[in-house]
Amino acid sequence: MSKQIPVGISARHVHVTREHLDILFGEGYQLTVKKDLSQPGQYAANEQVDIVTEKGTFKNVRILGPERKQTQVEIALTDALKLGVNPPVRDSGDLKGSVGVTVIGPKGQVKIEEGVIVACRHIHMTPADAAEFGVKDKEIVKVCVGGDRGLIFDNVLVRVNDNFKLELHLDTDEGNAAKVSTGSTVAIVK
Repeated sequence: MSKQIPVGISARHVHVTREHLDILFGEGYQLTVKKDLSQPGQYAANEQVDIVTEKGTFKNVRILGPERKQTQVEIALTDALKLGVNPPVRDSGDLKGSVGVTVIGPKGQVKIEEGVIVACRHIHMTPADAAEFGVKDKEIVKVCVGGDRGLIFDNVLVRVNDNFKLELHLDTDEGNAAKVSTGSTVAIVK
């Protein structure tokens, strides 16, 4: 049996810039850590915002830290239906030409013209992990999920960095389709 990869399910969330954090929460405001995430240096903040379009709203969407160079909203496709938007499936940070929303905080609001994506499923791994699995950064692989709703996820992006911890990231739609949750394990298939 091939080496197993732990799964992390990612619910809708927001990454914010310093400038937008000042507008949403007040000048000089600092995010506070609710809990550390599996990837080193990443955390779920206590702070939440509302995501609004003409067709729908999600209240109390968690901000993930630390701050980013561009504000980014990551949602699942079912979330997109409720908001009435059609975001592209992209790697985190690839926001050019994506759709926008209004982000509302306790002190103000920001209308972003682009920044809403459905994150492509991806595996975080270190260079040592990549060598063990025989893959490289930016490679596209397939992942096998076992169990009563077992399936094969195609088009899974491999992301390699010394600071990563081995984990497959799926959104809530993908996790529900395969009946997997954070802590489940999967395998790369070639």
